[in-house]
Amino acid sequence: MPVRKLSEGSICGRILLVDDNSNGLKARKTVLEEHGHRITTARGGEEALEIFSRQKFELVITDYQMPGMDGLELISRLRKQTPEALIILLSGFVDSLGFSQENTGADCVIQKSANEVHHLVRAVSRLLQPRNAKKPAFGERALKARRKAV
Repeated sequence: MPVRKLSEGSICGRILLVDDNSNGLKARKTVLEEHGHRITTARGGEEALEIFSRQKFELVITDYQMPGMDGLELISRLRKQTPEALIILLSGFVDSLGFSQENTGADCVIQKSANEVHHLVRAVSRLLQPRNAKKPAFGERALKARRKAV
């Protein structure tokens, strides 16, 4: 499914949003829909894998801390299924657990904070840019190099 372009510089796509917290899920869904994205939600990792296997998504956004399957396990399983999937990891523990693109497998890691919405919207926009127009961040280059080596 091709990514749609809303207006100059504005790219929108199908996003799978995963979080066990219904308030966080609703808030992020609302913000991303206001930016023209089509959002499908999942309340946990197992549900996300089931939905992901049936539908195509340009991007997956997952919380880290969820009961059952955490965000890191979900990322690992998504990578086995679709190595080129674009994934954003959200966590309130980015600093304390030392999360980065390199050690999580995510294309972007965002700290939950007062600035989360701004960072999320920017990351989504950057990741959904057409591949040839997107200049990867340092962490993304390392991840792509690691994927090629496998």
